[in-house]
Amino acid sequence: MSTYDFDLFVIGGGSAGVRCARIAAGHGARVAVAEERFWGGTCVNVGCVPKKIMVNAAEYAGWADDAPAFGWQIEKGAFDLAALKARRDTEVARLNGIYGKLLGNAGVTSFDARASFIDAHTLDVGGKRVTAERIVVAVGGHAVRPDIPGAELGMLSDDVFDLKEVPKRLIVVGAGYIALEFACVFAAFGAKVDVVYRDILPLRGFDQDIREALPEALEAQGIRLHPNSRLARLDHQGGHLRLSLMGGEAVEGDAVLFATGRVPNTRGLNLAAAGIDCTARGAIEVDAEHRTTAPNIYAIGDVTDRLNLTPMATAVGHALADTLFGNNPRHASYDNVPTAVFTSPPIGTVGMTEADAAVQGPVDIYLARFTPMRHTISGRPGRKALMKLVVCQRTRKVLGAHMLGEDAPEIMQGIGIAVSMGATKEDFDRTIGIHPTAAEEFVTLRTRTREAGLRAAAE
Repeated sequence: MSTYDFDLFVIGGGSAGVRCARIAAGHGARVAVAEERFWGGTCVNVGCVPKKIMVNAAEYAGWADDAPAFGWQIEKGAFDLAALKARRDTEVARLNGIYGKLLGNAGVTSFDARASFIDAHTLDVGGKRVTAERIVVAVGGHAVRPDIPGAELGMLSDDVFDLKEVPKRLIVVGAGYIALEFACVFAAFGAKVDVVYRDILPLRGFDQDIREALPEALEAQGIRLHPNSRLARLDHQGGHLRLSLMGGEAVEGDAVLFATGRVPNTRGLNLAAAGIDCTARGAIEVDAEHRTTAPNIYAIGDVTDRLNLTPMATAVGHALADTLFGNNPRHASYDNVPTAVFTSPPIGTVGMTEADAAVQGPVDIYLARFTPMRHTISGRPGRKALMKLVVCQRTRKVLGAHMLGEDAPEIMQGIGIAVSMGATKEDFDRTIGIHPTAAEEFVTLRTRTREAGLRAAAE
C-alpha cells in the first residue's frame, strides 16, 4: 500500500484537470482534485461556452437585417442583454454541476479549496495537509490589465459576463481572439465599438491573408479600428471614459474592455517549495512528457502557456492519465491543431501559415475570395469569404488551410482531419464537392495563386 493519501492529486478543476483526474481514476488510481473558484474552469464559466452563446445571440441581428432580401419582413426590436444573461447563466450553472458529477461518479475526491505546495509530495488544501505520490498542476490562466494609469477603470473578459446592459460606446483594447470576438458581439448588440491595438493588423500569428482581409469585415459592421496605437492612460471624464493614446490622440466610450493577454495562474502555489521552475511569464516549465523540474509533478493546460486551447488541454490531460496509470504511454500532438475565432464572419484555421511553411521550403498557395451565395442575395457588406490552402511543392501535402467566412469553424473541423492525416492537394482535388456550398471551394481550388518559400525568394 502507498504511504501517500492519494496516487494522484490534481490542482485545478478545469477541462484539463478534470479529464486527467477522471481517466486516472478509471485506471484504478486514488485521485483527488482541488478547485478554489468554479468547476469547469475558464472555458465553461467565463470563456468559450458563455462567449459562444453570446456569439449565437449576435448572429440574429444580421439575420434580421438580411431577411427582407429573402422575402421575410422581420421587425428587429431592442436587444435585451439581461434576458440573454439569465439564459446563459442557467446553462453555465448546469455545465458547472456536470463537472462535479463526473468527478463524483468516477470516484474522485473533490476539494472546494485552494491548494499550494508544502513540498514535492505534500499540499496545503484549504488548511488541510494532503500527500500524493504524483501531482498535476492544471490551474489555467487569468486575464491581466495593461500597466497604465487608470487601468482599474476598465473591464477584463470575466467582467463582460456580469453586464446586464449593453454599453452605448465600448472601447476594446487588443486584437486577439477575445478582443475581436467581443467587438463583433457588442457591435451586433447595438454598441458603437472602437478597437485599439498595437500592431498594424489584427490577430498576430495568424495567416497574413486572413489578417489583411479581416479589417474590411470588421469595419463593414461599423467597428472603428485604431491600429498601431500605444496606450497612455484611462480616465473618467464628464460621465464617460477617455482612453488617451501615445501621441496625443484619445478615444472616448462608456466602457473599456482590456483584452491584452492572459498569464498563468501560478502565483500563490508556492512552487519553489516543490522545486518547480517557471518562465519569466510565470508559466511552469515542462518537458515533452509534461513533467516539471520536480520529477513527480506535472503541469498541463494554459499554466504551461504552450497552446492555450481547451481541447488541447483536455487531450493532454487524457494522454497523461493513460501514460501514468493506464499502461499506455502516449502524447497528445501539438501539431495541426484546428482552431477558430468567432468573429463575424468567423475564422477557421489548421496547420501552418504561409509564412511558417515557406521557411521550410517552397510552397504553392491556392487562394479564393468571393461573396457567398447568401450575400449575393442579402447584399450585406463585408461578408466576403476567403479560403486558402498552403501546399508543399515537394510532397504535395496540404500543410495549412485557412478560412474567413460563415461556417468556417464547422468546415475547418473536417479539413483538420485531412490535414492531420497528411492529405495531399490531389486528395483534395479528387474529392467531390457538396454543391452549392462555400466549403466545396476547398476541393475545387485548381489554379495556383502564387509560389512562396526559399526557391521563390531566390528567383
